Amino acid sequence: MTKTYQTGDTVSGKVTGIQPYGAFVALDEQTQGLVHISEITHGYVKEVSEYLSVGQEVDVKVLEVDEKSKKISLSIRALQEQPPAAQRTEKPKQSLQSHVNENDSEGFNSLKDKMQEWIKRSGQ
Repeated sequence: MTKTYQTGDTVSGKVTGIQPYGAFVALDEQTQGLVHISEITHGYVKEVSEYLSVGQEVDVKVLEVDEKSKKISLSIRALQEQPPAAQRTEKPKQSLQSHVNENDSEGFNSLKDKMQEWIKRSGQ
């Protein structure tokens, strides 16, 4: 690595390769890092190529620099605004009993109670 990159830095780079697990981004002439598939955008990413292409300029945030292995972990997602959480429409809570139809109440009789009725029906 010719230039020193620090965790938390925001830099621009160029996508140099796409793999099923992420995209490689060149930060300078001799340094590249990996944007893991989970760091491309918020939400689920099935195919990296749906979001990035070789030669594309991207802004990335440095997540981790491993000097020993010379690997740099990058994120595009960290520079994006997180989408608002899906709003659930609150329905008034109902008791379990209100969900039970009167005809369904037969289903709550014990097996022993229903057995005699079934035996009688089968003989007809």
